[in-house]
Formats: sequence, C-alpha cells, structure tokens
Amino acid sequence: MNRKIFLLVGMAALLTGCTLAPKYTKPEAPVPSSWPSGPAYKEAQTTPGAPVATHLKWREFFTDERLQKIIETALNNNRDLRIAALTVERARALYRIQRAEILPTVNAVGSGGKERIPADLSGTGSSMTVEQYSVNLGIYSWEIDFFGRIRSLEKRALEEYLATEEARRSAQILLVSEVANAYLTLAADRETLQLAQSTLETQQAAYDLIRRRYEHGMATELDLRQAQTRVDAARVDIARYTQLVAQDENALNLLVSVPVPNDLLPEALSNVTPPKEISPGTSSEVLLHRPDILYAEHLLKASNANIGAARAALFPRIRLTTAMGTASDELSGLFKAGRDTWNYSSQIVLPIFDARTWSALKTTKVEREIALAQYEKAIQAAFREVADALAQRGTVGDQMEAQQSLVNATAETYRLANLRYTKGIDSYLGVLDAQRSLYASQTGLIAIRLANLAYQVRLYAVLGGGRE
Repeated sequence: MNRKIFLLVGMAALLTGCTLAPKYTKPEAPVPSSWPSGPAYKEAQTTPGAPVATHLKWREFFTDERLQKIIETALNNNRDLRIAALTVERARALYRIQRAEILPTVNAVGSGGKERIPADLSGTGSSMTVEQYSVNLGIYSWEIDFFGRIRSLEKRALEEYLATEEARRSAQILLVSEVANAYLTLAADRETLQLAQSTLETQQAAYDLIRRRYEHGMATELDLRQAQTRVDAARVDIARYTQLVAQDENALNLLVSVPVPNDLLPEALSNVTPPKEISPGTSSEVLLHRPDILYAEHLLKASNANIGAARAALFPRIRLTTAMGTASDELSGLFKAGRDTWNYSSQIVLPIFDARTWSALKTTKVEREIALAQYEKAIQAAFREVADALAQRGTVGDQMEAQQSLVNATAETYRLANLRYTKGIDSYLGVLDAQRSLYASQTGLIAIRLANLAYQVRLYAVLGGGRE
C-alpha cells in the first residue's frame, strides 16, 4: 500500500523538476566601480588597516560602553524592530504554505463496527457476531506540476520571505544608527548647555564688577547695559538648551522604548568614546551586500519567478486523485484477510484562450521591469549616500582644525580686550564683541565635533554595517 503511494510521489517529483521562469542573471550595477575622488575625498580613504563596515559588528564599532548598553536595550524593546521581526515570521509561514502545495495531501480514515446477528436471521442457524474494520487512505486534488507553476510560486514566496529578512536587517541598521545619533546629539547639547552655564557665570561676574564701577562713577551706564545684554543672552541659551536636552532624552527613550537610566546618559560630547575607524573598501561592489539592496534583488527574483507561474498558467493542469480502502471481516471469530481496493481519478484543465491569462503574463513582465528599475535605483541611491558620507568625512578634519584655531584666536582676543578695558584703554564694546565671538566659536566647535562623530556613524550605516 505505502509502496504505491511513494511510487506516485516519486513519479510526480521527476516530472516537476523544471519551471518556465526565465533564467535569472544578476544585473550590472549602474554605478562606477570605484568611489569618487577629488579634493573633498582626500582624507576619506586614508584608513590603512581599518576593517570594512560589513565585517564589523556594531558592538565592535561602537566602543562607548554606555552606548553599547543603550543600543542593546533598543534592539530588545523597539516596537518598529519588533514589527519587522513579526513580518519575517509571517512571510516564513506564507512560504511554508506555498511550499506545501508541491506535496500531495494524504488523509487516513479508520472505522470499525460490531453487529450481533440472532440465530433465526443467521444463515448458519446459530447466533453470531460480525466485526468489520476498514481503513481508507486517500490523496486528493493533487496537481502534478508538469510546467513548474507551483514551483515558481514557491520560488516567489521564498524570495519574498528572504526579502522580509533583509528588510528586518535594514530596520536594525537604521535603529542602531538612530540610537547612536540620538545619544551623540544629547551629549553635544548637554556640553553646549554646560558652556552656556559657564558663560553665564563669567558674564554675571563681569556685570557685577561693572555695576560696582558704575556706582563709583568709574564706568558708564552704556557699559553696564552692554554687560547686561550678555547676561540675558546667556540665560536665553540656558533655557533653550535645557529644552533641547529634555527633548533629546525623550527622543532617545522613544527609540529605546523604555526610559534610559540616568547613569547611562552622556555628560558631554567630550566624554564619549569615539567609534572605531572603518574603511569603505576599494570597490563599490560592497554596496551589493547592503540589506536594502539585497531586499530589492530578492523582490526582483520573486518577480522573475512570477513570470514562470504566469507562463505555466497557459498550459494544461493535471490533478490526480487516488484513494485506497482496506477492509477486513471477522465472522464468528474466524478472521478473513483484508481486501485492498483502489480508486483512481484525474482531471485535466485545458486553458482556453483567455485575455485575462495573457494580460496576467504581460503584467508579470512589466512588474519585473519595475522591480529591476527599483533594484538599480536602490544601488544608485546607496552609492550617493556613501559618496556623501565620504565627502563629509574627507573635509570634516579641515573644518575641525580651522574651528579649533578660531576658538584659540577668539579666546586670546577676548583676554586682550578684557585687559584693555580694565586698564581704561578701550570701551566695553570691544570686550562684548570678543566674548560674543568666543562663545560662537566654542559652540561651533562642539557642532563640528558632533558632525564628525555623526559622519562616522552614517558611513558605517550606509556601508551596511550594524549586524549582530
């Protein structure tokens, strides 16, 4: 009995080894094979011995221990990432359903009965007990996949499932980079708040000194009012950066999905351990390993397989139904051998010319062209993202060096202007301008340092880094 069933399965497997899907060929990447060069990229590639982003786990890239703990908490709690993971589970289940269509459905039903026959109704003249048992094993509505329609649909479901897995990886990379940027932004705003508080203390001390000099007739009212403007400006900045720090903490808590403990929050940007240096590699082919590009390629393969299913729909379909029954009787305790009975039936569906069927085939071909264009667009967008990050990385060093020099120069200018004022050589306006320039250059330096770290995080993310 089982041998006959397995024989049918084996025969069908031999007949369903091919599909009508077009052979898939990986498209050429529509971008240059090497990264851009020029003045903006002069420092972007000078990282000898640095690892490639895709080879570096996020725990190895982000070396700040507090940031590592926050990222790990976010990966365990973030709702968007959880939705992405559940989407993968759903796609996996759909793929298993489609894959099951290849195999026949086997049902087994058993039944039994016992009946007492009186002597006057028995042909032997004596009472007897009749027992009957039966087992029915059936394969019903099994389509023999001659032209690979079911296998093409299975291939499409598999590629769609793999695409959702790449989408989950993209969501993880995005989450890791967003948490890191939120952490760095909070650190920068906290440091700027500290600078504003320190500036307020300095300006308040200067105002108190000028007020005493004004009371003794040694300073003008103009000097007093000018000093007061810097005190009020510092108070405004303190209020503004206090608000920004609170909003930064709210943004970080949203990404992590739970309140971040205070001991994990950064005190200042200068206290954050910078990420590890990475290399973009020598070829732009590294982009093909980005999960968003792999996602687009899996959808392209799925649309390619869908063409095979649409082509197969133009050919006949054969459905096979078989059923076998085994019965045994026992009469007056005498066992009789079981009897096997087989029933076969088949159905052949011959497609007649149907405009909808041909339109469906044309639609699948158009969908493949759309998927191809989306795949190529994803590569082009990825190339630009990396090129932009490399341009930022290649110029931020010069910006930071120039900004640090500006801070040093304005600090010395402020010192000299304050000295000239106390000696009565210049008015307080010179001190006021020097202090304003110093404060602006200091906040600008914090912003450039933040941009430098953010560029490193962005380069790591756009190169496909962020795996476990």
